[in-house]
Amino acid sequence: MVRCLIIVNTYKEESQKMGSEICAYLEQIGISGDIFRFNGFSEQYPFSGYDFVITLGGDGTVLFAARGCAPLGIPIIPINFGTFGFIASVQKKEWKTEIHRFLDGKSLLVKRSMLNTEIIRDGMRRFSASSLNDVVISAKNSAHTIHYRVKYGTTALGNFTADGMILSTSTGSTAYSASAGGPIIDPYLDAMCLTLINPFSLSSRPVVLSPKCELEVEILPSRVSDVIVTVDGQIPIDLHVGDVVKIKQAEDKALLVGCTQKKFYKALRQKLHWSGGPNA
Repeated sequence: MVRCLIIVNTYKEESQKMGSEICAYLEQIGISGDIFRFNGFSEQYPFSGYDFVITLGGDGTVLFAARGCAPLGIPIIPINFGTFGFIASVQKKEWKTEIHRFLDGKSLLVKRSMLNTEIIRDGMRRFSASSLNDVVISAKNSAHTIHYRVKYGTTALGNFTADGMILSTSTGSTAYSASAGGPIIDPYLDAMCLTLINPFSLSSRPVVLSPKCELEVEILPSRVSDVIVTVDGQIPIDLHVGDVVKIKQAEDKALLVGCTQKKFYKALRQKLHWSGGPNA
């Protein structure tokens, strides 16, 4: 029997109600449906054994599902209950149509690149995780600068003083990176974007990089001792002076259903008011 896992966002009452509705409907058409309640943070990835996943939440719910589904090659149908919906681009009223389109093999299945992050401490790997949106290195508390050295492949990019840095995928370019002044990148373009957060030097600008090389960030001594790396805004890990954070394109891709280029630019126009007219 085909099995589906429905991820419902526990902060959205309508999401939980629709989760039960979709689960009951799937049973009617011969598909086994289970519900997993997601509260924004979870170290549990209960995706093994399912044929597809439906997320009922915002982009953050999709990010959680992507980290668990990508290694298993499980497609995600992302139904939007959030504010922007750059990733969760299937509208609530479309859920039944999109499910049938997917089951009939007529849905557009989009592959989105992800990042793999490792923390090397004293020559040993201490942490590893994947992300669909971004990796952020920053002081744990706001309004504090940190020092770090960045290397791209074998090329030194320099030593920086800033509140932190963001390395985003094309998918994540509309998230934290955009709010920090980074460029918006078409999600069909395979790229990484390095954006500094409030850099001490006015000459520091975002850089779009090829994903063929690895980015290496070494934490240097500074007056702030509390430094963290955050994966997709959901997994915070403490960093120490001398730690090296290695970030590269992950081997696995997130498989998203119905996330068309047309829907992306529609969200850009409607949610960010991106246009060239006087009402922009």
